[in-house]
Amino acid sequence: MKILVIGPSWIGDMMMSQSLYRTLKSQNPNIIIDVIAPAWCHPLLSRMPEVNEALLLPLGHDVIGLSIRWRLGQILHQKHYDQAFVLPGSLKSALIPFFAKIPHRIGWRGEMRYGLLNDIRVLNSADFPLMVQRYIALCYPRSHINSSRDLPQPLCMPTLKVQNKEKKITLYAFKIYSKRPIIGFCPGAESNPLKKWPHYHYSQLAEFLIKKGYQVLLLGSTKDRITGERILLNLSQEIKKYYCNLAGKTDLQQAIALLSCCHTVISNDSGLMHIAAALDRPLIALYGPSNPNFTPPLSKKSKIISLVSGCYSAQKRKTDEEYHPSLIQITPEKVMMELKLLHYTCRSINASFND
Repeated sequence: MKILVIGPSWIGDMMMSQSLYRTLKSQNPNIIIDVIAPAWCHPLLSRMPEVNEALLLPLGHDVIGLSIRWRLGQILHQKHYDQAFVLPGSLKSALIPFFAKIPHRIGWRGEMRYGLLNDIRVLNSADFPLMVQRYIALCYPRSHINSSRDLPQPLCMPTLKVQNKEKKITLYAFKIYSKRPIIGFCPGAESNPLKKWPHYHYSQLAEFLIKKGYQVLLLGSTKDRITGERILLNLSQEIKKYYCNLAGKTDLQQAIALLSCCHTVISNDSGLMHIAAALDRPLIALYGPSNPNFTPPLSKKSKIISLVSGCYSAQKRKTDEEYHPSLIQITPEKVMMELKLLHYTCRSINASFND
């Protein structure tokens, strides 16, 4: 059985899609899974043992590229796939498996994709509240799974591993020599800048943590470099040597390795947050206008802090503030308190696991 997956274009969604691949492999270990996705997702796919081949989708967000999709479809037709899973909800994402003449094309209805998909699932969001549940449900016949309650338990969660040798090489490459435990900061939010926790809160939290004996490592894209510098400017001179801004200086493979070295990670709702959860790192996830009930970090070692209530879509409106009010209201003191509780919980989890 050969399967083609039209993968998500966002890092966080791609991380969660591993649950689909793991579930398919649990059903049939001999299944061959290829995933087509933009180049920036390939470092993640290369770390998923369930994926046979990562295929390049040479198109960015919101680009239709009809002729490119048609040519890709013609090339993929020669690979003789038996099934295709279309994870994004857009019409354009369903074009390639249609052009490739893959016999069984599965996905949620999305943008009215009748004809392009021939196994269309109609979604009632209340039946599958989590994105990961929606991915996993596609593995089963439509008649067998009516809601998340019908899914086999436990669910296959995303899981990443980093070998000790790679950790040591990466720490050495970035000259991270201090014996202090590392706290990872992930202050970016690629899809929505209103999901960012204020830089001045990160500064105050860094001050607390460094004075308690930690070092702080900031990770993110080039867009987050300025945020990292603003955090540094607010730190006391004597503790700045324990703060390292690597935003824009690492590739995704290196960022994954460094996250795996972290004692704990503090993150906005972002792709790196989902990676930290898959690495099983203790994690504080800071949510503002996005919905933690739809795409939470999939880890027992995570703690979500959110002060938003009611309709999340209404909370996404623009404001005159640089930061969303619900994130401004999450104080560093609140995060420190939750961090202490998280560390206590993680010690209990580890003790139970070792018993």
